[in-house]
Amino acid sequence: MISKNNIIERFISYVIIDTQSDPDSNKTPSTEKQWNLANKLAVELKKIGMEEVEIDENAYIMATLSANVAHDVPVIGFVSHFDTSPDFTGTNVKPQIIENYDGKDIVLNKEQDIILSPDYFDDLLQYKGQTLITTDGTTLLGADDKAGITEIVTAMEYLINNPQILHGKIRIGFTPDEEIGRGAHKFDVKKFGAAWAYTMDGSQIGELEYENFNAAEAVVKIKGKIVHPGYAKDKMINSMYIAQDFINSLPRLETPEHTDGRQGFFHLTDIKGDVEETILKYIIRDHDKDHFEARKEMISNLAQEINSQHEREVINIEIKDQYYNMREKIEPVMHIVDIAEEAMKQLNITPHIKSIRGGTDGSQLSFMGLPCPNIFAGGHNFHGRYEYVPVESMQRATEVIIKIAELTSEKHK
Repeated sequence: MISKNNIIERFISYVIIDTQSDPDSNKTPSTEKQWNLANKLAVELKKIGMEEVEIDENAYIMATLSANVAHDVPVIGFVSHFDTSPDFTGTNVKPQIIENYDGKDIVLNKEQDIILSPDYFDDLLQYKGQTLITTDGTTLLGADDKAGITEIVTAMEYLINNPQILHGKIRIGFTPDEEIGRGAHKFDVKKFGAAWAYTMDGSQIGELEYENFNAAEAVVKIKGKIVHPGYAKDKMINSMYIAQDFINSLPRLETPEHTDGRQGFFHLTDIKGDVEETILKYIIRDHDKDHFEARKEMISNLAQEINSQHEREVINIEIKDQYYNMREKIEPVMHIVDIAEEAMKQLNITPHIKSIRGGTDGSQLSFMGLPCPNIFAGGHNFHGRYEYVPVESMQRATEVIIKIAELTSEKHK
C-alpha cells in the first residue's frame, strides 16, 4: 500500500519551491530558480537507491531502476516536468490540506474571499470523503506537474523496497520548461534509451491520452502612421483599429471558451498597441492536421486581405509550429496504450481515453522517437488559484506506474 503521508510530505516539499518558467528567456532552464528543485530531485533519487542519476547542464534529470528479472524486457520510461506555469504566480505557495472533504465550499482565503466551490467546479464532488490539497488562493499549486514527479519518485521507491514485484529496466526523466513548450527540446532520447515512455501529466483519475493538439503560435504585427490628430485627416493610420478589424474577422465562436473535445480554436493571448504599432499574439490549435493547416491559412489570408485594402502593407504575420498530434506516432505501437489501460483496469480504475486539449512533453518526444502516451497525475484547475489535487488520486497514479512496470515484464516472458 502506497503511504498517504509519504505522498503528502513529498508533494508539499516540491510545491513550496518556486519553479515558474519564463517564455521571454532564451536560457535553459528559462529561470535559475528551477535549479532549486532539480538539484533536490537529483539528491533524493540517489538517496532512495536509484542508479545512474544524472543532471545535465540544462537541468534535465535522468535515472535508472535496474531490472530484477533475467528475461529480456523492453526498457520503459516515465517522464514529468518540474517547472510551473507563467500564467499565474508560483511564488510563496502555501498548500492547504483538506481532510475528509465534505462536498461543500472550501474557503481558500478568508481575507480575500476566495472560495473553491463545487457549484462552479463540479469535479470536486467526485472526491467527497477524500483528502484534497489546495492553494491559499494567492498562487497556483504546482500539481502540474509536481504531482507527476511525486508519483514517479514514490513508485520507484516502492519498487526498490519491494523487490518481489518483478520488472524490467525503468528509466525516469524530469524536464524543465514544459509549460513554455520547451520541455523536450533538449531531452536526449538516445541517452534515455527507452523503447517507450509515459508522461504523468494528465488531470483527473483514469485519464489516458495518446492524442493532442497540433499547435502553432502566430505573431501579428500591425503598422500604423502617427500624425498630429488635428491634421490627421486622410493621413493617420491607427494600428489599433486595424487590429480590431483583424480580431473581429476571425470566427468568434472558435475560441477556447466556446470549444471542447476535438474542436480547435484561435486564442488571442496578448495585445499591446498604440496608434503606430499593435502586436497581437495568438495560439492556434486543432487535433485534425488538415483543419490545423486550414487555420494557419485562414489567419494568413486574413492578413493579405486587410493589406489589400491599404496602399502599403500594414500587417506582417509570423506563424511558427510548436508541436504536433502524437497520435500518428502512437497508433503503430498501440500495445503501449493497451498496457496502461490494462494496468488501470486491474487496479479497478476506469480508464478515460480522451484527447488532450493541449500538449505535453510526450507529444514532442513521440516525434523525437520516444512514443509517449499521457497518464493522469490527479490535479485539477491547473495554472491558477483554484488548482487542487486529491491525495488518493496521486496514490492511484503511483499504483498505475508500478502495475505498468509489472505488466510489461509479464508480457515479455
